[in-house]
Amino acid sequence: MPAERERLAQIKTNLEHRAQIYDLVREFFRGRGFLEVETPVRVPAIAPEINIAPLQSDGWYLITSPELHMKRLLAASYKQIFQISHCFRKHERGRLHNPEFSLLEWYRTDANCTDTISDTEQLVSTLIQKLQSSNILHYQGQSIDMQLPWHRLSIKNAFLQIAGWNPVSDYNAERFDHDMSTLILPSLNPARPTVLVEYPAAAASLARLKADDLQVAERAEVFIGGMELANAYSELADAAEQLQRFMKEASQIEYTYGMKMPISGPFIDAVSHLPECSGIALGMDRLVMLLCDAASIDEVCAFTEDNI
Repeated sequence: MPAERERLAQIKTNLEHRAQIYDLVREFFRGRGFLEVETPVRVPAIAPEINIAPLQSDGWYLITSPELHMKRLLAASYKQIFQISHCFRKHERGRLHNPEFSLLEWYRTDANCTDTISDTEQLVSTLIQKLQSSNILHYQGQSIDMQLPWHRLSIKNAFLQIAGWNPVSDYNAERFDHDMSTLILPSLNPARPTVLVEYPAAAASLARLKADDLQVAERAEVFIGGMELANAYSELADAAEQLQRFMKEASQIEYTYGMKMPISGPFIDAVSHLPECSGIALGMDRLVMLLCDAASIDEVCAFTEDNI
């Protein structure tokens, strides 16, 4: 296997940097009073999402996110928690994707989506300062100014300016996804991080809606260097509404793919006990890519689907 040994030797420096980044991430959260937790990887039910295909394991599922169990901890009076977990999503393979990948998720009470995006800014800025002693991130020939705060842009304004329609008032899932990938994301300023905020209510199954505008969800996504890095919510704490959303999504999955998705009763019960809280999922592999100036996930993972 000389080719494999050569590939692993070539990415050794990146893997060393990856280990250092993990240490710094843990240092960041522990220094702010967060508790590191571990939740199950194999579970009887996950959040039903029509755009995410789960991997089954002996009648259960490999997690697509640790979110449901982490929120059950919040409902049991945990205040600030984080974890780095292995997650799994079927058929996702490419420069930015592998079916098995690593997510950093953190949740805290008495916080909203805006607070969590501020956490993200502080985390990434801290990592860059410790690793590079600079506010400029050099990634794939781009010089990205990481100075805070990062640029905020509402989904409504982005689509009106670039795609010529308003998905908040006139949502169409297929058109939204197409225009997001082909028009909106390529138009974002590559020299600055961008945070897209105020997603359409129909595009945020676990986020609460804005109290003064029920067409808009308190959801935000972070984009750096042409990559989606993180997805944040002000978390929904209405169990009846959450159950209704899950049932609607599960019905669409069954209609489209013929797959029946169970709904987690313990999670729905926990939602009714959630305090005001916010959480985020951040792709660790992509974060390492940015900090190692790596063009592909293959350059920062020892083994991917193609070389197991």
